[in-house]
Amino acid sequence: MERLNELWPEFWAAALETLYMTSFALVLGGVLGLAIGIILYVTRPGGLAQNKPVSLFANLVVNFFRPIPFIIFLVVAQPLARAVVGVGIGTTAGAFIIGLAAAFAIGRIVEQHLISVSPGVIEAARAMGAGPWRILFTVAIPESLGPLILGYTFIVVALIDMTAMAGLVGGGGLGAFAQIYGFRQFEPLVMWAAIVLIVVFVHLVQMLGTRLARKVMRR
Repeated sequence: MERLNELWPEFWAAALETLYMTSFALVLGGVLGLAIGIILYVTRPGGLAQNKPVSLFANLVVNFFRPIPFIIFLVVAQPLARAVVGVGIGTTAGAFIIGLAAAFAIGRIVEQHLISVSPGVIEAARAMGAGPWRILFTVAIPESLGPLILGYTFIVVALIDMTAMAGLVGGGGLGAFAQIYGFRQFEPLVMWAAIVLIVVFVHLVQMLGTRLARKVMRR
């Protein structure tokens, strides 16, 4: 307990780093993933703007990058992080790599939830003369908004887990704190303090996401 008291400043600094990396990665991965998901959805066979070459290329890219284990992706994406954000290690680099890795999973989630929109609703909008992009933004996305919020909630929880792994390669955050001050120095109480706070973060995100999705789906 005495060791933990000594480390409180580092503990809360690590907690802020985790929140920073999660937020950064969510914005980057959320925007890129939404764009990827929309491309996959509209260009698929029978989609709003079907385009076989674009659909095949988009699926190829997603299917190539999505299965790569994150701990490996952290290493291989370091040169790209260095080129884009100026550094290959640290919280910003870690957040960039996390967001990039998450984008491909988010793309699939967005595509799946858009596909789940009733074809009858889409056809009704077409019959009223709505164009592909109007259908996408005024029918498909609003109709799938509740499930999309749940999907993004799941991703945020995964992002928090990924920040912990990023700590293993200099990414900072609670993962690095638990490893450096807990595991390496044989201080289980320090390690469990980091674990408990990560669990609290996950619980709060899940609770808020579920509540927001429920509110949207009741409209």
